[in-house]
Amino acid sequence: MSLPSTAPARLPGVVLVVAGLAALPLLAALGGAAAAPVIGDPGAFVRWALLYARVVQDLAAAATVGLLIHAAFLVPETTRTNRRITATRLAALAAGLWALAGIAGAVLEMADLIGVPLTDPSFGSQLATFAFSLEQTRVILIMAIAAAVVSIGALVARARSTMAWLALGSVLALLPLALTGHAAASGDHATAVNALAVHLVSVSVWVGGVLALAMTGASLGADLAPTASRFSVLAGWCYGAVAASGVLSAVLRLDGWNDLATRYGALVLVKTAALLVLGYAGWRHRRSLLPRLGRDGSTAAFVRLLVAELTVMGVAVGTAVALARSAPPAPDSPVRDATPAFSLTGYPAPPPLVGSSWATTWRTDWLWLSLALVAVGLYLAGVVKLRRRGDSWPVHRPILWVLGWAVFVYATCAAPGVYGAVLFSAHMVMHMVVAMLVPVLLVPAGPILLALRALPARRDKTWGPREVLLQLVHSRALRTLANPVVAAVLFFFSLAVFYYSPLFELALRTHTGHVLMILHFLATGYLFAWVLIGIDPGPKKWPPLMLLVILFATMSFHAFFGVVMTSSTTLLAPGFFEAIHLSWMTQPLKDQHEAGAIAWGIGEAPTLVLTLLVAVAWVRSDRAETRRTDRQADRDGDATLVAYNAHLAQLKQQSERRG
Repeated sequence: MSLPSTAPARLPGVVLVVAGLAALPLLAALGGAAAAPVIGDPGAFVRWALLYARVVQDLAAAATVGLLIHAAFLVPETTRTNRRITATRLAALAAGLWALAGIAGAVLEMADLIGVPLTDPSFGSQLATFAFSLEQTRVILIMAIAAAVVSIGALVARARSTMAWLALGSVLALLPLALTGHAAASGDHATAVNALAVHLVSVSVWVGGVLALAMTGASLGADLAPTASRFSVLAGWCYGAVAASGVLSAVLRLDGWNDLATRYGALVLVKTAALLVLGYAGWRHRRSLLPRLGRDGSTAAFVRLLVAELTVMGVAVGTAVALARSAPPAPDSPVRDATPAFSLTGYPAPPPLVGSSWATTWRTDWLWLSLALVAVGLYLAGVVKLRRRGDSWPVHRPILWVLGWAVFVYATCAAPGVYGAVLFSAHMVMHMVVAMLVPVLLVPAGPILLALRALPARRDKTWGPREVLLQLVHSRALRTLANPVVAAVLFFFSLAVFYYSPLFELALRTHTGHVLMILHFLATGYLFAWVLIGIDPGPKKWPPLMLLVILFATMSFHAFFGVVMTSSTTLLAPGFFEAIHLSWMTQPLKDQHEAGAIAWGIGEAPTLVLTLLVAVAWVRSDRAETRRTDRQADRDGDATLVAYNAHLAQLKQQSERRG
């Protein structure tokens, strides 16, 4: 079976690009994206070229991501095909175009920022001087460099693992763009950046996946149906993420329903309409076309709908570019107060911390709340799947999993997260909860074991979620990281390095630093708990006695860290805590001493729990070994004991003869 000759591989890409570029002038005029500014006009060429460069950049990025995911995880391969290499080489070309469009966009963005045309005699020197100084151009250039690295890697990649890493790298290369545009200047900066990051990644995976499927479908033959079915599941997740992040972004940009009547609101409605149309197309795919494709190999209607989807996607991308360059009705930087706390953290200073604050304070961090909800939802879905097929799963494990993520949400959205942005002591509470208490609850739930039992295995040797998990569980990297000494070193020394280096202040001042800090705390804490009490498959565990030695040694260093902090005379992150000027906190060094006491004290309870769990595992392993030995003795008539007694008797006879 092959795709009709009227749909050659190059047609989908042409349709997507033409739709995006053709719709851009009307959309830009509708939103005023290319309107001349009152002062500092760089000229019509720069204003319009910037829009077109961004459309090409976004479409090339989507094609790169989609083709690499297609090659690494979706498409089957046989000894007579070369599909993965073909898709990867196409991704290399797309990534190269992505990098070039990014560089062009950075140059045009600089001209737009300083308000001079490209032909201005001073433009070249200003570009060389300020390109990496201004955040708007710096993040675009970082993205372009990352895209160039992906392009080079995709040109030479032959192993599937390399393709998978390149797919991850291409997704990460998108993230710097979340720091630009309206998100960078939004009043709720953290939420705006998080929403835009999720939106960029989801759109790129979705649009790029459809494009990859259309471009390579002609070579798939009978494998087109399973490949399309797999992508349909991924597209469904992307659709939900695009819709949720889009709604959140619109809420931040619009003050109310009346703003939908503005130019910006009109573009939001156009993008919403495109999303609804694409949702209907996806529903058609799953309900009727994919079953027909797998049943009778009918591809004509499937290809027609793909081309229609790509047309709408092109219009949607053009709309997104016009939205990014159009002024929203709600001002980007509403001035709520002029306090140092607001300028440093992006949020008003919280009221004085009292006892009731630990139960009543709340500020939703949508990134961590969404992560927790997805993790809980997937885990419970796995449990339900096991139960429906008659398999058992201990009741305490889902309870621990839900409780662990509930504690995580509390630490990041309630008082520890809110006050942790301005107080060292509250920050340390958040750190200890995320790094020590949450992992002790999550690790015994056995999420990897559950996933391996619940996820289906793929018969055609492609890498689905289960196969990826198995690759990670048996990887050389995990064998190294799961060494208890390595895990302990990462857990403790990264703690010391973080607080006694500029990284601490960077995490307090920047949203990116804060997100990376939380992820690092959770990952190192989870790894340390996993090597001690984990029940998931993985590298061979050390004997319980050695694990207890590692645990006590690590906690001793941890207590020493707390003692040093409680007696320190030098304020950590002074540029932040001395500048924040909270009216109810006038002694930041004293608060730092309290943070040291918290680091020392809070670690005691999780340490006790870990000790008990390691001891319980020790007892259970001894019991299991005893039962194994007894069963062996029942099978062979206790041959080991008989042989041992015979050996003793032989030694006795030899001794008597010598005597």
